[in-house]
Amino acid sequence: MNGANRSCYQHQFKVEQVTVKATGRPKMSKLNSSSSELDLDRPNIEDYLPYGSIQEPHGKLCLRDLLDISPTLTEAAGAIVDDSFTRCFKSIPPEPWNWNVYLFPLWCLGVGVRYLILFPLRVLVLTLGWIVFLSAYFPVHVLLKGHDRLRKKLERGLVELICSFFVASWTGVVKYHGPRPSMRPKQVFVANHTSMIDFIILEQMTAFAVIMQKHPGWVGLLQSTILESVGCIWFNRSESKDREVVAKKLRDHVQGADNNPLLIFPEGTCVNNHYTVMFKKGAFELGCTVCPIAIKYNKIFVDAFWNSRKQSFTMHLLQLMTSWAVVCDVWYLEPQTLKPGETPIEFAERVRDIISVRAGLKKVPWDGYLKYSRPSPKHRERKQQSFAESVLRRLEEK
Repeated sequence: MNGANRSCYQHQFKVEQVTVKATGRPKMSKLNSSSSELDLDRPNIEDYLPYGSIQEPHGKLCLRDLLDISPTLTEAAGAIVDDSFTRCFKSIPPEPWNWNVYLFPLWCLGVGVRYLILFPLRVLVLTLGWIVFLSAYFPVHVLLKGHDRLRKKLERGLVELICSFFVASWTGVVKYHGPRPSMRPKQVFVANHTSMIDFIILEQMTAFAVIMQKHPGWVGLLQSTILESVGCIWFNRSESKDREVVAKKLRDHVQGADNNPLLIFPEGTCVNNHYTVMFKKGAFELGCTVCPIAIKYNKIFVDAFWNSRKQSFTMHLLQLMTSWAVVCDVWYLEPQTLKPGETPIEFAERVRDIISVRAGLKKVPWDGYLKYSRPSPKHRERKQQSFAESVLRRLEEK
């Protein structure tokens, strides 16, 4: 094969018989029905090939044309169009309603009310809450060190109090369904995760000990001082050794009868309250009763989803405090136990089904940690190998 013909190869195409009407117009004898959805969705090969290759039986199919119709590239284009992974971590804006001269003045009036009246009042409420909390918490924490049971009880009540002030600063309208969680050994609570305010909304009813990513700034200061008093456990995704340490702390915590109920968000990241991603199996291999909690936010007043990659938690709180209200429902669902012959992964999927159905969320088969990491090199190599085999197979066809 000479160099001039190396990039192009002869390829035979079967062209259906063409019949000519009395008008002289050509017509395909057996066209697929245009009304079929499958035919409409199927790519038309004529769009990818040079004009001459359709008209001539021995048209030349160049390598660039071969790549254009490659199934691998078709799959990649389809992934760009229908990226169900990225959709899980995007805030879906509501439909605009202030689009005409009648509604726009009302919208401007609403902005003035929210920023000039409600926001200062909410800042005042939250400030008073912190003054009350701090004036009581530190004396209790310091003066009652020899009375652990009383100190923990008072600290639990104070943490619930400050969380209630936070919810009040958003004009939170929260409906709780089901029995209130109680302190019992060998039980763990799991919930879907939309924002860090999930913890605040649940904490104002029951002082949970939560497992949470360690944060910087003022949030990290609260984690290392106040929230540790209720037994919260922190981890760092960048530290591989943290997994073993955290797993041991979880097993020790659930064995204590006097410990606060343990709350885990098994998705491991914030999802936009339209989907649920895969649950991590750590909470489901502790040998405990798992109590599902479903949280569903109403977006009529504000979208409670926190995109931590694009927005700091301070700006997220500012967004909530300048909205009309935070409206949500919380369901405490029936406790679940591991069935005979069921693996922890299957147990996690069964609990995810229960939460998704109750909250009206769509399940997707993605690991939420992919948001923080790149695809595996082995996965890329498999795709490259598949693509190379596809190209070679087509080039060898004659």
